[in-house]
Amino acid sequence: MLDSAVAAGHHTVDEGIGSWVTRRAFFAGDRIALVDGDRRITYSELDWRTGQLADALRELGVRRGDRVAALMTNSAAFLETLFAAAKLGAVFVPINFRLAPPEVAHLLADSGADVLVWSGHLSPLARAALAGEGVRVRLRVVVGGQLADGEAEFEQLLASGDPGTPRGGATGRDVCALMYTSGTTGRPKGAMLTHDNLLWNVINILSNGRGMSQNDRAVTVAPMFHIGGLGAHTLPLLYVGGMNVVMPSFDPRETLAAMARERVTLQFLVPAMWSALMAVPDFESYDLSALELAMTGAAPCPRPVLDHFLDKGVLFREAFGLTETCGVTLLDPEHVRRKAGTIGRPGFHVRTRLVDEHDLDVPLGEVGELVVSGPSVFAGYWGLPEATAEAFRGGWFHTGDLAREDDEGFLTLVDRSKDVIISGGENVYPVEVERILVQHPAVREVAVVGVPHVKWGETPLAVVVPGAEPPPTADELIAYVRERLAHFKCPTRVEFVPELPRNATGKVLKTTLRTRYGTSEQQHAQGVQV
Repeated sequence: MLDSAVAAGHHTVDEGIGSWVTRRAFFAGDRIALVDGDRRITYSELDWRTGQLADALRELGVRRGDRVAALMTNSAAFLETLFAAAKLGAVFVPINFRLAPPEVAHLLADSGADVLVWSGHLSPLARAALAGEGVRVRLRVVVGGQLADGEAEFEQLLASGDPGTPRGGATGRDVCALMYTSGTTGRPKGAMLTHDNLLWNVINILSNGRGMSQNDRAVTVAPMFHIGGLGAHTLPLLYVGGMNVVMPSFDPRETLAAMARERVTLQFLVPAMWSALMAVPDFESYDLSALELAMTGAAPCPRPVLDHFLDKGVLFREAFGLTETCGVTLLDPEHVRRKAGTIGRPGFHVRTRLVDEHDLDVPLGEVGELVVSGPSVFAGYWGLPEATAEAFRGGWFHTGDLAREDDEGFLTLVDRSKDVIISGGENVYPVEVERILVQHPAVREVAVVGVPHVKWGETPLAVVVPGAEPPPTADELIAYVRERLAHFKCPTRVEFVPELPRNATGKVLKTTLRTRYGTSEQQHAQGVQV
């Protein structure tokens, strides 16, 4: 029998994403929404629990617009906190659990968080951050683990709420989530994503090719504090009534086992994760026959990964987006081989332009800054009106990414504007070089940066993580690029490393690489000449 909250779901007006689980519970309440370890949570249970949590938070004074921060690994509790906040009209603030205490404290203070919910094993990090300057959190909630004075236990708090109590609700234009950019060059900025932004991201995904349905299932293992982990299939699947298998951290073998056990039909992983799966020695012993669509983003996908799944008849889709825009472009399975190296074409409800320094359109085939418009583009930076105005000058969001467009509308990302290498007066775009190198079968990952050179001013340096034994030689890789790009674009040095340095969201720290290798100019300046 339907509870009153679920039964009323089909009569409500749009109340933002908080209404998604209520409506799914009405239409198919007994379907599994989430798998978290041994727990299998139906849509009815998810609606009931998020209603309880929303009411419990309301009883403790949380109101529409208040910030509810989450310092959590992937879990059902993460999504329950998100949807409970949405039902209240509060703003969800996911925080990267890989940050240091002062960094977490800054995000709590900057967002003005009223509530912090954290995973029990992260208590040392959470408590250290809560002691930071400017932090005003008044409600502290722990998911599992030992409690300290003034802290509430998540399940006990949730159980105290009444799921049928009317809640604050939200409109599509209200801010739903405050997601902080990774801050590779300075303090992170809070991107204000509205309920409509998240809805239109889902619509863009469903409008491309295969789309998704209630029969789809996926493993959510990319961290949900990142827009890729949350937006690529986690929220879309909850929108259409599918199933997410939530895993707290990425382990290649455990991820493969979950994909096989749960008969996963579609899967999003960043390229490094796909490579790690394929590196599992008995990879072929895992039954992935149910997999129909593989998805990736955040970095160029190695060609061996792409070819492996395509050769098995699995559709493969690449995506490009930012925290501020959700998804921007999609490289659909029909073109993923022929247009490999591009980032595809804009999503169905996304408009893009390439502009020069005066915000004028550049000629077809020329490099320009990618600017974006559409209903999935964020509402601005939290508390930073000047930065918001600068980012949206001319009414388009300026990504800072440089790209070129071909005569079929496919975009090729050439680099971040700040990462361009000027070698002998010529512009070299590191991403262009990386997209060539990552297609070499013995290259697992690569980052290209500019380092000082006595003759050319700057020269490209390739930092490579080998993907085969024996590893390739520097000369072999340089020759490989020279066959495919103009010589001035080719690396003059190659350094081999076991892994690339990354920030807390997984982005390669090119500033670290420039610092690490840029001081050895005299030793390497007379190396391979271009």
